[in-house]
Amino acid sequence: MDTPAATMLDATQWLGELRSTWFASLRVGAMFMAAPLTGSRAVPVTVRLVLTLALCLSLGQVLPVPPQATSGAIDGRLVLAIGRELAIGVALGFFYRIAFEAAALAGELVSQSVGLSFAQWIDPLRGASSGVMGQWFWLAAGFMFFALDGHLALVRLVAESWRVLPPGAGAEGLAPLAGALPAFLARALVAGVGLALPIVIALLIVNLGFGVLARTAPSLNPIAIGLPATLLAGLVLLGALLPRLATPFAALFEAAAGMLPAPVP
Repeated sequence: MDTPAATMLDATQWLGELRSTWFASLRVGAMFMAAPLTGSRAVPVTVRLVLTLALCLSLGQVLPVPPQATSGAIDGRLVLAIGRELAIGVALGFFYRIAFEAAALAGELVSQSVGLSFAQWIDPLRGASSGVMGQWFWLAAGFMFFALDGHLALVRLVAESWRVLPPGAGAEGLAPLAGALPAFLARALVAGVGLALPIVIALLIVNLGFGVLARTAPSLNPIAIGLPATLLAGLVLLGALLPRLATPFAALFEAAAGMLPAPVP
């Protein structure tokens, strides 16, 4: 083979790999935008772009072949394929965001029992106003996410999604993915309530005790004693709950990683 033909062959191969990387970056970029940690406003767009390109280049051996347009220009089939890639990426990241929101729900329930529901400020990770306990549980979920190798599971999930839901395969695989959302929402709601339930019940018993004290000995001013005691009891219970958060968070992250449908035959 002469040199001009070899150069043309190498250039064609490089263009094909570049096109494959660009098409795969649609799903990966949408996933990073919807994911709980990288999708926050605190993470610059440049960082998400660098993460997307780095992940696509590192997964070069498993990148799918993008669908070809019927003509030289962009046609409707290619536009639908791009929209499908974006929808799949958003769904993959959204399942993990729901898992983090379950932790935030537990924090909101605990804050109402402790008496810190009035302490609200802007959470840069969630992009909204939330309570102190909600942010504490959100950060705890973030630490558990990295400690349990959830970021590696997310990378495996993206790589597996190209096998289960290949590009240009139609919308058959999106229906099971959308159908799994209500079931996972219910599971996340149960997990969030289950995380907060031990502390809520314990603090309810404490408040009932101070309520009985207020009826029997009102001169002791149980309200002035009860609020600091409830806050102290809540902090002690949070310290006791922290080593036991790994199991429910691991179950939530594993459930989020198992939301892919069966492979398309």
